Amino acid sequence: MNAAPVIELETPPGDDVRQLLTEHLADMHATSPAGSVHALEPSALTRPSLSFWTARQAGELLGCGALQELGAAEGEIKSMRTGAAARRRGVAGALLSRLVAAAVERGYIRLYLETGSHDYFAPARRLYLRHGFTECAPFGPYRPDPNSVFMTLDLAAPGADRGTAF
Repeated sequence: MNAAPVIELETPPGDDVRQLLTEHLADMHATSPAGSVHALEPSALTRPSLSFWTARQAGELLGCGALQELGAAEGEIKSMRTGAAARRRGVAGALLSRLVAAAVERGYIRLYLETGSHDYFAPARRLYLRHGFTECAPFGPYRPDPNSVFMTLDLAAPGADRGTAF
C-alpha cells in the first residue's frame, strides 16, 4: 500500500459499503451453514449501539469494520471485511487497530469477536491472534458452534494491543 488508508466513521454507510457487506454475507453463507452466519445485514448498520468505520484511499472503499457495544465496558468487533483488491495490503490490520483504539477511548476493558472455524477464515484468525486476541468461550447471545471461533482481547492486560498500527 503506497499511503495509509484513511479510516473514518461513516454514518450512514454509502452504497459501496452496502455492496461490500452484501458480498461479505454471500461469502459467509457460501462457507458456513445458515445458523452459523453471524455477519450483520446492511440494515443493522444504523443501530445506536453500533459504530461503523471504513478504510478508503483516494475515495475508493478498501474495507470496513464495526464496533458493537455489548455493555459499559465491553464491545464486539463485527463485519470486518477487506475488498478483494485490497487484501494483503495492511488494510485489515489498520482497521482492527482503529477499532481497538476506539474501544480503549470508550473505556472498554474487553473486546470480543466471532469468526469462522473453516480454512477460509484462517487469515482472519491469524490477524486477530497477531493483535493479541485469544480464543474464548461463546459470549453474549452466542452458543457453542463447531463452525465458530470466539475470541477476546483483554484491553487492561499489560502489553495488550491498544490500537497501535502493526
